[in-house]
Amino acid sequence: MVTPGDIEKWIRAGLEGCEVSADGDGRHFEARVVYQGFAGKSLVQRHQMVYKVLGDRMKEDIHALSMKTMTPDEI
Repeated sequence: MVTPGDIEKWIRAGLEGCEVSADGDGRHFEARVVYQGFAGKSLVQRHQMVYKVLGDRMKEDIHALSMKTMTPDEI
């Protein structure tokens, strides 16, 4: 079963230098991702970046992921 720690680890590995915190019950998760690479990106583009990092896990292991994505300047 996927844990919030797994989500954090996978996102950190794909978005180097980001800060991430996740919570969830094994199928439904919430994540807060702060990443300088989000600068100049729309909300949809930011979410697509995270989904790309998670890849097939979004189809197989994670039923739902709610995200808050921001740059360090937006905190």
